[in-house]
Amino acid sequence: MCVRETEVLIAGGGPVGAIGAVRLASMGIDVLCCEQTESFASDLRASTIHAATLEMLDAVDAAEPLIAKGLKAPVYQWRDRRSGEHYDFDLGEVADVARFPFRLQCPQHHMAGLLTQTLPSMANAEMRFGTKLISAHEDAEGVVATLEKDGRTEEVRAKFLVGADGSHSTVRKLMGVDFEGFTYEEKFVSVSTAHPIEETMRDIALVNYIADPEEWLVLLAVPGLWRILVPGDKAVSDEELLRDEAIADIFARIVPGTPVETTFRKIYRVHQRVASLFHKGRMLLVGDAAHINNPLGGFGMNSGIHDVWNLADKLWSVLRQDGDSEQLALFDRQRRGITKAFIQAQSIENKAFMEHAPGEAHAARLARMAGIANDPVKRREYLLKQAMFQSLADAEKIA
Repeated sequence: MCVRETEVLIAGGGPVGAIGAVRLASMGIDVLCCEQTESFASDLRASTIHAATLEMLDAVDAAEPLIAKGLKAPVYQWRDRRSGEHYDFDLGEVADVARFPFRLQCPQHHMAGLLTQTLPSMANAEMRFGTKLISAHEDAEGVVATLEKDGRTEEVRAKFLVGADGSHSTVRKLMGVDFEGFTYEEKFVSVSTAHPIEETMRDIALVNYIADPEEWLVLLAVPGLWRILVPGDKAVSDEELLRDEAIADIFARIVPGTPVETTFRKIYRVHQRVASLFHKGRMLLVGDAAHINNPLGGFGMNSGIHDVWNLADKLWSVLRQDGDSEQLALFDRQRRGITKAFIQAQSIENKAFMEHAPGEAHAARLARMAGIANDPVKRREYLLKQAMFQSLADAEKIA
């Protein structure tokens, strides 16, 4: 016998699940969000919030508190590491479209924390930490899910189950959905430091994508820290890649002759994968449960938030306007379609530019970026695309 009923059960209380819960609750829909961990990791994995996403956050009163915690980055830079040639892209140029014409650099745990702290104050919402989705099945009336906390299980009946439970999603496995794609051969080495890199590289922006055929480099600023991302040889062990000498070698190529202390070191394996379905019956997928991609462009967390924002509209239509299930099929077509057409394609393209080969290919790709940067029409199109306004507009065109 079910001891708890709700309209929507969300598995996963990270940024995507949390904003989905807040949005649904603000629309008057009963929602229960469960997160299997007791607290959010603060490893800085995702830190970019795009202009289009900030407008969604503002609709649930979360944008300004996060802006107060982060860094505004109106300009980001594409740079050739060897020549120092660079192209700056200023989001102020699309201020007529963007109410927040900048990228916000703010670690994702701040967003998840803010949103999950909001949920208990909402009459029709509940947030549970340390609670894991064990199983679920559909019946004629909805979904019956089994949750586990502290070794005790509980059944919850919901009209719909939303999987925002990450790349190893239990919901996706329950749906029997394939996770198609590939894993990059190289590892990604992530390091953070409080060292003032900007005092050596004086012409960098707060967000920098630096191309080089041997070792591409991402430099991102968050409050008090620089985040560095470089490729790592798959044949070298994680321990070797993270040892002091290896990290010192990375910084010797960024700030030569300067000893640098780090606050964080980690190896990531990076994937490009998309679920074969985002919707099956009364179960749905959003965020990393539905798709994962490389971090070059900051599209991962943002596209997940766009998923759940789109889904909230569809669920509201079904639950409050007697809409039919075609609304959920439309969610699948729109978000899975745009994931393949833009999110996956653009993140792959961004990586290809950064790791371009030497010689003629190198020159050709720099010339292409110069052509975008120096043409006002192309530059505006590029800014709208990178800020994710274009992908939202394109998704709405999918019928």
